[in-house]
Amino acid sequence: MRALIVDDSRFVRSYLRGMLEENGIVCEEAADGRAGLEQLRGENRFDLALVDWNMPVMNGLEMLKQLRAEGFNDLKVLMVTTEAENGYIVRALEAGADEYLMKPFDDEALNEKLAMLGLVEA
Repeated sequence: MRALIVDDSRFVRSYLRGMLEENGIVCEEAADGRAGLEQLRGENRFDLALVDWNMPVMNGLEMLKQLRAEGFNDLKVLMVTTEAENGYIVRALEAGADEYLMKPFDDEALNEKLAMLGLVEA
């Protein structure tokens, strides 16, 4: 299984990578939505994208809308963000996010979301 971590924070990318790799998930990283889309359009196939909302160049919601418009419908998308207001969650889900994880989070919360997406055993 392959995951793409899209977040402008190097620390968050590293933190997520460590937790995902413990589950045997191979990870790639991108620092903004545009770079994330470029990776998705490349040779590697991804099963999961973990996308931050607030990023420079292209934010997570714009990336999400674009990747769904381009037909990445089998890709599971987990929004991972500090945006806690209900309106953000609704907008992300309406745009095609499969789940929403609030920062800060721990490995238990991440694993719970991955299990809900059918990517790891509960």
